[in-house]
Amino acid sequence: MTDRLPGFGFAGAKMDGAEQLNKIQRKKKRHQRISFSATLPCDVSGVFAGTICAVKLSNDPFSDVRESILEMIDDAGVRDWSAMEELVYCYIALNSPEVHPIISNAFLSL
Repeated sequence: MTDRLPGFGFAGAKMDGAEQLNKIQRKKKRHQRISFSATLPCDVSGVFAGTICAVKLSNDPFSDVRESILEMIDDAGVRDWSAMEELVYCYIALNSPEVHPIISNAFLSL
């Protein structure tokens, strides 16, 4: 594990340029990995209480959020305003404030 410490190297170890580049790229990939987990707030009840949350990186967040909302409405059988409010709450609670305008616009576009 000591070979992962910043600035630590082995004396006398020689690598050609391609090996060094590969090592650097592997190290960058290792540092770029991000692990996410998301859980619904404890006060979520009704049709969404047992819902599994998924994290998605998106190039088109508006379309992806809108599609996700429509899937949730269909899968959960949302037919009234209280369930829709609970769904909005779930999306807002699970996402950072930077995403809230996208979520609002996606709901308003339905």
